[in-house]
Amino acid sequence: MKDLIRLKVLQIVLNTLLFKIVDNPVNALLTGNYIGILVWGAGLGITMHHASDSTKQMLADLSEAVSNIVRFVIRLAPIGIFGLVAATFAETGFEALAGYAQLLAVLVGAMLFIALVVNPVIVYVKIKRNPYPLVLKCLRESGVTAFFTRSSAANIPVNMALCEELKLHKDTYSVSIPLGATINMGGAAITITILTLAAAHTLNIPIDFMTALLLSVVASVSACGASGVAGGSLLLIPLACSLFGISNDVAMQVVAVGFIIGVIQDSAETALNSSTDVIFTAAACEAAEAKEAAQAS
Repeated sequence: MKDLIRLKVLQIVLNTLLFKIVDNPVNALLTGNYIGILVWGAGLGITMHHASDSTKQMLADLSEAVSNIVRFVIRLAPIGIFGLVAATFAETGFEALAGYAQLLAVLVGAMLFIALVVNPVIVYVKIKRNPYPLVLKCLRESGVTAFFTRSSAANIPVNMALCEELKLHKDTYSVSIPLGATINMGGAAITITILTLAAAHTLNIPIDFMTALLLSVVASVSACGASGVAGGSLLLIPLACSLFGISNDVAMQVVAVGFIIGVIQDSAETALNSSTDVIFTAAACEAAEAKEAAQAS
């Protein structure tokens, strides 16, 4: 019976995903279909690659304007969060803090697992030696700074200086570091996935492994569009929640929870995102140098 329910949920999720992807772009904007908006945005981005320079500059200026508005809204978020927290404490007391602490522990634990287990394994596959000296150096010199700035974009100069210190190829890191600050958002994908799963669990929506895997893929793709400012990943949670038919009202409550725990969650997320940029760049450069040396010999 449970297998049948899980299969039905997976079928509903896949059906919802397919129809949201092919939705009319105007209807997607009117109904808040974030998946449809993302797909149409990606399609327009690919086709606009062949646009004139003036059009590209206009789009770049528009993007910067929207980013500035997002930064302004995020700066005002603590005021709204204070109201939400005050109302919660008035109704439930400090018992609500236990639930927030559990969720925060899961988020930070998952990010530590990626930083100290998954990333070293990937680096070892590339460089074929102990990866921890490189991983720990990047976490210490890039991750710690990113933890306090809470902005991947603001940490770009730190990463560039670290790459220079590691004597990496400039033509490589001058591209990978700014690009990674925009699209290499592993911590953001973790945040989107876990908070969406938490919302589904709260609403008693059964999630099997394949559905969770599909959610992880969608979250990873969505995280590439996360803004490089504090709290940018939280604004993509409604997109992931829409896979399970979770309403925008509930999704925005999840976003509010994310802002409440964001002081630690967003700091750890940014530390993972930013340090990983240098780790993978260094691994790629070392692997390329080893390959060139092998060919020369």
